[in-house]
Amino acid sequence: MAFIPWIIAAVVVAVLVVAWLANYRKVGPNQVLVISGRTSTVREPDGRSRKVGYRLQVGGGTFVLPFVETVETFPLEVFSISIRCPEVLTAQGIIISAEAFGQVKAASDEAHLHRAVENFLSKGSSGITAVAQEVLEGHMRAALGTMTVEEIYSQREELARRVRATASSDFERLGLELLSFALKDISDSQGYLASLGARRIAEVKRDALLAQAETERDAAIRAAQYRKEGDVARLAAEAELAAATRDFEVQRAEFQAAVNARRAEADIAYDLERSRLAEQLKRQEYAVQLVEKELAARLAELEIARREKDLEANVKRPAEAQAYQAKLEAEAEAYRKELEAKGKAAGVRLFGSAEAEAAAARGKAEAEAMRQKANAWKEYTDAALAQLVIEKLPELAQAVSEPLAKVDKIIMVGDDQGVPKLTGQVAKVMAQLPTMVEELTGVKLAELLKGKGKEPS
Repeated sequence: MAFIPWIIAAVVVAVLVVAWLANYRKVGPNQVLVISGRTSTVREPDGRSRKVGYRLQVGGGTFVLPFVETVETFPLEVFSISIRCPEVLTAQGIIISAEAFGQVKAASDEAHLHRAVENFLSKGSSGITAVAQEVLEGHMRAALGTMTVEEIYSQREELARRVRATASSDFERLGLELLSFALKDISDSQGYLASLGARRIAEVKRDALLAQAETERDAAIRAAQYRKEGDVARLAAEAELAAATRDFEVQRAEFQAAVNARRAEADIAYDLERSRLAEQLKRQEYAVQLVEKELAARLAELEIARREKDLEANVKRPAEAQAYQAKLEAEAEAYRKELEAKGKAAGVRLFGSAEAEAAAARGKAEAEAMRQKANAWKEYTDAALAQLVIEKLPELAQAVSEPLAKVDKIIMVGDDQGVPKLTGQVAKVMAQLPTMVEELTGVKLAELLKGKGKEPS
């Protein structure tokens, strides 16, 4: 309940704002708002004041009291007026027709604007143009009646000035302003203007003919003078030219004689100099040929040396290398074949012994064989063991040389002792066999061989 007064006050304020906005009227800068309903004071141009029942708002906007004031708009733009005055008597009594145009608008100052509003508010723009046209037409007729046709035709600015001067007081009383006025065209139905033009044209043509005759006369006189002066000047020039030609020919003959003498001297000097230069050229040619021969000989020597080095590098050294390589390959192949032959012989021998023993053993009974083998092992002496090991040596040699037998070609690089080194490596391997036998069986082959060697003695 405490908020009801505030709500009512807000509603009232809103209604007032809406009413104010609804009654706020505005116009552009080329219009005037005329608000009728309340009195206002207007000051006249002479300083007097008077009361009127309206107020003016030039452009912008103002609030209008509802139910009290009414609003109308009044235009401030410029209006163009076309004035035509047919059959106007000039100061000479000649009837002419004239056309002019002007621009008018409502006055800008407040006193004259009030007069314009009071005079033309209900008539609008059409009333302003109609009244202004009638006023200007009357003053234009009056001004035309005070001037001759020649003055009207040649002094249009004077006519416009007179019309503006006589019409300004009427426009002030109407509250209007004459911005511009100008005469557009004049004409007549009696041919007066055409006669003026014809007379002027005749005068101009006469003056032109006279001027042309005078010009032709002066031109003929001056042409004769110029021809005389030209002939005199031409003859004098020809005389000067003949004298100059004579002097020129004399000087040219003298110059030609001097030139011929100098030319003869120059020809003799040229022949002598050419002979001397030819001799020097021959000497230089011989010197150049000698240098060329020496350079050719030197070049041939260098070419021979280059070919010798090329032959040594490309033929001799590769041939020596190939021969050395072939030699190494042949020695390696011979050694391989020798080892292969020895291995095959030892293998055949051992294979025959084994076959014989196998045949003897198969002839006896298995028990007897076992017994004899046991006794044989018991009676096996060191000499027998040595004999057995010696018989197995070829197989060991074959096993050592077997990898070499599978090699097709061996190339030794960097040393000419390749083959002896290769055989030496094989011999070293074979020399290590007694040590291996001693480690495996305990039999010292070296001692057995020494003892066997001493037995015959």
